[in-house]
Amino acid sequence: MPQASASPLQLPQELTYRQARDCLLRLRPQVAEFPGQQVPVDASAVQTFDSSALAVLLACRRAALEAGKQLAVIGLPQGLQSMAALYGVDGLLPRHG
Repeated sequence: MPQASASPLQLPQELTYRQARDCLLRLRPQVAEFPGQQVPVDASAVQTFDSSALAVLLACRRAALEAGKQLAVIGLPQGLQSMAALYGVDGLLPRHG
């Protein structure tokens, strides 16, 4: 019987330095245990953020690579896209789709 595809991992509405540690502690094991080779992370709910949001996404990418998987970001808000481009890490956060 085919297994239903798993839902994307979700980022919270607010992801600043205050939430980053807890968010990463929650997401890292989910990334490693995610079924399949591509781990989708839904960032569409993120409204309040700082550079810590990028740090969380990059740490999730690193966890995915360590598990032999690829991270794919869904719905990255324009502000986070701009910040990633400014810091030169936009190429490290591939879009899902």
